[in-house]
Amino acid sequence: MTSSAEKTCILVVDDVPNTLEVLQRNLTAAGFTVLTAPGVPEAIKLTESTPIDLVITDLKMPKVSGIDLVRYVRENLRDTEVIMITGYPSIEGAVKAVKMGAEEYLPKPFTDEELLAAVRRSLDKLRTRRVRRAATSAAPPRTYGLIGQSPPMREVFKAIGKAAAASATVLITGESGTGKELVARAIHYSSPRAAAAFVPVNCGGIPEGLLESELFGHLKGAFTGADESRAGFFQTADGGTIFLDEISETSLSMQVKLLRVLQDGEVYMVGANRGRRVDVRVLASTNKSLPDLVQKDLFREDLYFRLNVVTIELPALRERGDDILLLSQYFAGKYAKESGRPAPQFSDEALHVLKNGYHWPGNVRELENVIHRLVIMTEGQRVEVPDLPAPLRFPAFREPSLTRPLAEVEAEYIRNVLASVGGNKTKAAEVLQIDRKTLREKLNKAKA
Repeated sequence: MTSSAEKTCILVVDDVPNTLEVLQRNLTAAGFTVLTAPGVPEAIKLTESTPIDLVITDLKMPKVSGIDLVRYVRENLRDTEVIMITGYPSIEGAVKAVKMGAEEYLPKPFTDEELLAAVRRSLDKLRTRRVRRAATSAAPPRTYGLIGQSPPMREVFKAIGKAAAASATVLITGESGTGKELVARAIHYSSPRAAAAFVPVNCGGIPEGLLESELFGHLKGAFTGADESRAGFFQTADGGTIFLDEISETSLSMQVKLLRVLQDGEVYMVGANRGRRVDVRVLASTNKSLPDLVQKDLFREDLYFRLNVVTIELPALRERGDDILLLSQYFAGKYAKESGRPAPQFSDEALHVLKNGYHWPGNVRELENVIHRLVIMTEGQRVEVPDLPAPLRFPAFREPSLTRPLAEVEAEYIRNVLASVGGNKTKAAEVLQIDRKTLREKLNKAKA
């Protein structure tokens, strides 16, 4: 039973008592709050006194039909979805129900699985509409400059708050494009060092031969071309914070020098015989599993332990549920403003594809690029599914490769399970029938 199900109220309307009893029992077992009504007049009275998320109604009932109830819901209840069920299925009935506003049309008899699948689809559409309306009517909620309300991101926000209040070294992990530098900035600017410098360093973007000089500085004449002494990033960050992005890309020899700085608080400029003390807080990030690199002798174990005092693990975008919708609305507004044009609106179907139809290997950075392109290229003010890039529209129709390693297939399945439970690792471990420790190890291995 999930917390979202507990808060969801479903109204079941049918003139057959046995049907009401069966549906109520099955939906209650799935964790929903369920009300019942034997007819349309009784159902309308309930909707006037109780907020209803979903109405499941029979089509043919005495006096007032289910179609009339669908019409009433559509005209009076903006935040309610409808599922039509009937023992007399016909194409004409299905078309009429859908035209009136029913999201789903279920012919009897249907299985418990078919019912619950229809309920989940309808509630997902309702949640999408609510998120879109909230994001459109006001700026999406931002915490530490980061956008997100999903359970995994709430855990990240808690960790940022605790890390900002301390002075320990922080290791930020997560796939590329998840926002590791944003988290580092959030820690710095929420800490007592906020008035001092925040210095980001892309360890993988600086050639190995220059990295030591860039980090620690050099004296005049220390090497060919050193015409004057120059301070390095650590001296620039004195009193503040240095962010070592993708620290896993550093060589073993550079790792020794970084370990010395963390242990002694001193940096040695290239060409110098004496160290210089610096007061710098070190934040580091990686998109790889450092424990795996340690086992392969590609990363020093002692440096890993020095860095891993506090760890903040950023979730992949596919694990963040409705955050995808919030981010899409935010980026659409941002780039529309830059272009001097109104922000486009997304259809429910387009939002469904953005949230559920794609794996997002590039995470938030990839989503931002997609939305930027849509703002520029979409004709009109509404984004429909055909406007989306082909990789988003057709992932389900690609032939699965039978040459992929088992570990890769397993990792993808684990990520899909995580996405299906909104990033809840405890729930995912239950579905996979493994413990949380094993799940964490498999996720870390997948990132290596």
